Amino acid sequence: MIITVANQKGGVGKTDLCVNLASSLAQRGKKVLVLDLDPQANTTEYLSGRPHKRDSSMLLADDRTRLRDVAVPTSIKNLHLVPASQKLSAAQVEIMNDPGMQFKLKRKLKSHAYDYVLIDTPPSLGMLTVNALTASDSVLVPVQVHHLATRGVEQLMNTVNMVKREINPGLSVRGYVLTMHDRRNNLTARMEGEIRKVYGRGVFDTVIPINVDLAEAPRSNMPIMLYNKESRGAYAYQRLTEEFLGG
Repeated sequence: MIITVANQKGGVGKTDLCVNLASSLAQRGKKVLVLDLDPQANTTEYLSGRPHKRDSSMLLADDRTRLRDVAVPTSIKNLHLVPASQKLSAAQVEIMNDPGMQFKLKRKLKSHAYDYVLIDTPPSLGMLTVNALTASDSVLVPVQVHHLATRGVEQLMNTVNMVKREINPGLSVRGYVLTMHDRRNNLTARMEGEIRKVYGRGVFDTVIPINVDLAEAPRSNMPIMLYNKESRGAYAYQRLTEEFLGG
């Protein structure tokens, strides 16, 4: 199963969701690949903490490059990473005049050997995100519990529906994950209710809290379950993974 993790609004916990869900799935014995398709390379920094000679830009710009040429193991058993770099920005420009530009990634993922491929996308709705959606079975959307949260999601859904209608009819929405949830704030409870009213049963029951350990884990290049398995953030991702697998 190939899943794009996307939201065109930045700062909503997208990278945290991608890394920690993937890591939790791998710890449960699933073979997982995280494909970083964001030129900012935050997921790559989170999981490896270093640059790589080969990265996801080569999957788009070089027809000879295969998935196995750029996938590298991480410190977590069963979890591989296709790293990103700023070269993705140049690759995006390079393929713009290619007649099959939206299918570049889909062709490279056609015969992958993983249970799950999670694609982290940039906070924009350009060609990199379209490539990810074209290659995917579904999209997972992090939604910050904030009064402006639905605006970015609405724009993303317009793109998802366009890709579904014109390129990838099998694309579906796997669900919406509420992030940066502050249970001490009355406004958060009200906004959660409004978001659940808009997106209904598509919203996961599990919410990801604001948590110091979640904020600190990337600096140690460890997912939250390894950084502090007793933290509220770790418990939340454990519950989310169980809900994800049961869906």
